[in-house]
Amino acid sequence: MASQKFELDNFDFADIFENYTIPYDYIIDPDMSPCQPEVNESITTALAVIYSLVCFLAVTGNVIVMIVLLYDRRTISSTDTYLLHLAVADLLFAVTLPFWIVDAISGWVFGDAMCKIISMLQEINFYSGILFLVCITINRYLSIVHATQAQKQKRPFLIMLVCATVWLVSIALSLPVSYKGEYIHFERVMCYEVLDVESVEAWRITTRLLQHFFGFLIPLAVMIFCYTAIILKLCQTKGFQKHKAMKIIIAVVVSFVICWLPFNITVLVDTLMRSNLIAETCDRRNDIDRALSATQSLGILHSCINPILYAFIGVKFRRNLVKVFFKKGIIKQTVMSKFRRSVSSITESGFMSTSIHIGFDENVS
Repeated sequence: MASQKFELDNFDFADIFENYTIPYDYIIDPDMSPCQPEVNESITTALAVIYSLVCFLAVTGNVIVMIVLLYDRRTISSTDTYLLHLAVADLLFAVTLPFWIVDAISGWVFGDAMCKIISMLQEINFYSGILFLVCITINRYLSIVHATQAQKQKRPFLIMLVCATVWLVSIALSLPVSYKGEYIHFERVMCYEVLDVESVEAWRITTRLLQHFFGFLIPLAVMIFCYTAIILKLCQTKGFQKHKAMKIIIAVVVSFVICWLPFNITVLVDTLMRSNLIAETCDRRNDIDRALSATQSLGILHSCINPILYAFIGVKFRRNLVKVFFKKGIIKQTVMSKFRRSVSSITESGFMSTSIHIGFDENVS
């Protein structure tokens, strides 16, 4: 292992969450690269541990979300439907992580077909997860800022049409992964894209631009616009509960920025460096590769945070969770009664308007 030289490259859609892959210069001609790639066993081990922990937490959290949301389908709301699809996307994304853990340690051992399947599955669920966050954001905006439009959103056909559109768009954005396949480099089998030398540069730049816009900039712009309008609406209400709603909003936006902004900045710098717009040195290349490893880890953490921010905080979700636990005998009647009293005291306090309850307690958070 120590004698095999390879480095992390994160140049396209499909490599958003992958581990160590071969650099672009080495794909064209291994002898052309002026820098000797670094191998850091401690980083590889750390990535394996982080990915394993994220996989466990994401699978556990999102499975619980799916069980609770499906517990009483008669009361499922429009945002509950988006939450359910978000949980499915995060769950399927987390399922792909063990494959990349093995890839980081011993190379790709699952074959050419599985390389394409796992890469496509990971990419589709990455984009669908981001786009369902946008759907939840818009749904909150319509429910609170434009309360008169809330009933229109609850039409089952319209909601299912939106969900189907999100999945189709995610599949379309993930099509570049079809170029992936097994690639042997220094006797190490890797899951990587195989392209002609003439088209690789333009293809990589195009896919990275799509990644920046649809995977970060557009969702962030929607969140900022919608949640700013929601905060302005909340400022017009009286009561202490509006501060709790504002904290949830801030937590949602901040978590998204913290998880994805460092990665997007690092990828942008890497793109500029590989386009010769920034001078590339061996030290800078190694620094960027290490930064990509760290920022990727932040990005995948978002699949663990989603269930907490969009489900576990909400009164409705917690009430149904307690019901499920009580029905399965996990908690006792005394705990159930105590929780009911606490929920009743919050509901009867009347601090928040009906529209705000719809946007943050009953439907979403």
